[in-house]
Amino acid sequence: MAVWSRAVVRWRCRTTNLTRGFCYKPSEDNVKVVVSPTNCLETKGRNVQWVFLGCPGVGKGTYAARLSKLLGVPHIATGDLVRQQLSSHGPLASQLADIVNQGQLISDEIVIDLLSKSLEAGEAKGETGFILDGFPRTMRQAEILEGVTDIDLVINLKLREDALIAKCLGRRTCSECGGNYNVACIDMKGEDGKTRMYMPPLLPPPHCETKLITRSDDTENVVKERLRIYHEMSKPVEDFYRMRGKLLEFDLPGGIPQSWPKLLHALNIYDDEDKKSAAA
Repeated sequence: MAVWSRAVVRWRCRTTNLTRGFCYKPSEDNVKVVVSPTNCLETKGRNVQWVFLGCPGVGKGTYAARLSKLLGVPHIATGDLVRQQLSSHGPLASQLADIVNQGQLISDEIVIDLLSKSLEAGEAKGETGFILDGFPRTMRQAEILEGVTDIDLVINLKLREDALIAKCLGRRTCSECGGNYNVACIDMKGEDGKTRMYMPPLLPPPHCETKLITRSDDTENVVKERLRIYHEMSKPVEDFYRMRGKLLEFDLPGGIPQSWPKLLHALNIYDDEDKKSAAA
């Protein structure tokens, strides 16, 4: 715990200069705003400190990684930290394998230890700010995080459950290069008057096609159990941040081509490099 606290507190004290403007002024139908209208990029003299919430498989890692690259801040995914431990065959590997294969949540102690080590490694490289993905998942984790650092914004990604299950079952990884793909083609009628949802597959390049593997925990029973546990233990975290005026709820309207521009618009993020590319 002390390691975690020291790592995050030291991160808070660093400053940086930013050129991108930011404010919370979402106007799309698929955005529910409960955040205060503060400019967190400019007024606090440091990089953003954001959290991504959402059910397993909703796409937190995809959108967090894109924002990380766009804003120049580290993307820290606790799921990736766990998978690194699993592949390392270290002392935690067998314990974590049993938990993951059953669809259970990793204990707070293990997650915090992995996260603190990641933060310390980033600090040593001069990194500032962060986008957390997969943490916090429990009220205890949220309270610990609240006690050691200032979270500017919590982005809660939402997707209908039948699409989530199909998306999880379609996930594939290249055993050679580590690339992530999805073979599911999701085409569903809209609910409650909403437009049809279409999420095309994210297929691998030809040289990866024969090397695709499925995660051992991506079975229908395990996916449904993960969703059940998420709703039971993690939904109160949403209320925790909602009451603090930091929660932005974003309903994914479809795949990346439809969702990414709308998410940027919801965050009022202007990327002139993208605009120059489009104009070229």
